[in-house]
Amino acid sequence: MLSRDDAARLSSISSLLADPTRARVINALDLAEELCMGDIALTLDLGGHAVGYALRILRTAGMVTRRKAGRTVYYLLAEGFPEPLRMHCLRRLVEISDENAGVDDDY
Repeated sequence: MLSRDDAARLSSISSLLADPTRARVINALDLAEELCMGDIALTLDLGGHAVGYALRILRTAGMVTRRKAGRTVYYLLAEGFPEPLRMHCLRRLVEISDENAGVDDDY
């Protein structure tokens, strides 16, 4: 059984990933290992402000780190980012949601 602290942390992580932009940024960084903000914006077809805001929230939460190379800042998933959470878990959650779409619950 999850402790209260673990449940609170899981809820916090779920909330972070509930935002489509943040989930897409995590996915892009997982696939490319590291990207600068401009490349993330181009890859995801998003504005720089949206990407910057998502990166700031993910950095504050400790999910993303950055490194500077000259004037360029590269973003990458934090050391120890949970491997199962990366794409397998996220993709499976989307599949389960798709499978259950339109299913009426009697609750």
